[in-house]
Amino acid sequence: MLYDVPVHLGDRSYEIHIGAGVLARLGALCAGTGLKGKCLIITDENVGSLYSETAVASLESAGFTVSVATLPAGEQTKCGDQVFSLYSRCIDAGLDRKSFVVALGGGVIGDLAGYVAASYLRGIPFVQVPTTLLSMVDSSVGGKTGINLPEGKNLVGAFYQPELVLADLDTLKTLPPREYRAGLAEVVKYGIIYDGPFFDFLEENIGPLSDVENAELLARVVGRCCEIKADVVAQDEREGGLRAILNFGHTAGHALEKVAGYGEYVHGEGVSIGSIFAARASVVLTGLPQGECDRIEKMFTDLELPVRAPEYEWPKLRDAMKVDKKTVGGMPKFVLASNIGTVSFGEDVPEELMEKIWKSL
Repeated sequence: MLYDVPVHLGDRSYEIHIGAGVLARLGALCAGTGLKGKCLIITDENVGSLYSETAVASLESAGFTVSVATLPAGEQTKCGDQVFSLYSRCIDAGLDRKSFVVALGGGVIGDLAGYVAASYLRGIPFVQVPTTLLSMVDSSVGGKTGINLPEGKNLVGAFYQPELVLADLDTLKTLPPREYRAGLAEVVKYGIIYDGPFFDFLEENIGPLSDVENAELLARVVGRCCEIKADVVAQDEREGGLRAILNFGHTAGHALEKVAGYGEYVHGEGVSIGSIFAARASVVLTGLPQGECDRIEKMFTDLELPVRAPEYEWPKLRDAMKVDKKTVGGMPKFVLASNIGTVSFGEDVPEELMEKIWKSL
């Protein structure tokens, strides 16, 4: 059974298809959108060994000519060198403007493959097939693509919408437990920024959330996250305003990822720590009740996610924030909460308070 979530963007609208065992329907769904001809699957060594064969078989059975590019796994792959290497793979595969790219993997592959599709021949179609919880609920939806620079994360990229998103919940069964927990950080974020009752629901289901075999619960959780993101993106596709709320926890989180060296803390772990930072700032600046801040911290703790990183000194974190996309005039901008379910964006946090909060973690 498919759980479908529409993303309403006029002529760039598309569907998110969520369900267990649905990877075998990839070819039929691609053909249903009008795609045809040749395609290049971009994946990594971990995901490719598990799911490339099914994806290729499904696409070929629908009449597509399929090539596969398999890259090293890890955040370091999301770089300029790989972009240019993939351009050559697109040429070798004979891709033209009628062809398309399939991103088969987590957020790194989705962002990288999406940027290649956005820029090759000035843009060819692409399809997102996220295989991690984090990419299912966040990075595969909304059209953000990009790569990292040595100076910071996601500093080069483009807004470029996929033709469709296909999230097969069965792929979560092969996800390392650490990566699955990291995805839950983004799940919790949606409750904080947009949907208080959803946060309540997550609190009530902490135990069942750890069970990747619970397809019914996962479909509900992934579906609700996608509905929220789709609603936000429909209102603000290019982050001119409201879409910035999706960055809750990301200002400090991205800085930590960079300072620690990409991979030391995976993205969801950075978001977890960054969310505690933002929640504590919210208590001081936007009136978040201390009890609500405590609920947020307990949620991440109960999900076995990190809530502090005392080994990293504040001056290094602050320097890393200077080149963050959310920094304006050298001052990082934060998403802060007034209640669970209600946030504001573009908020300044005084220098002394930022340092105090980091040292309190």
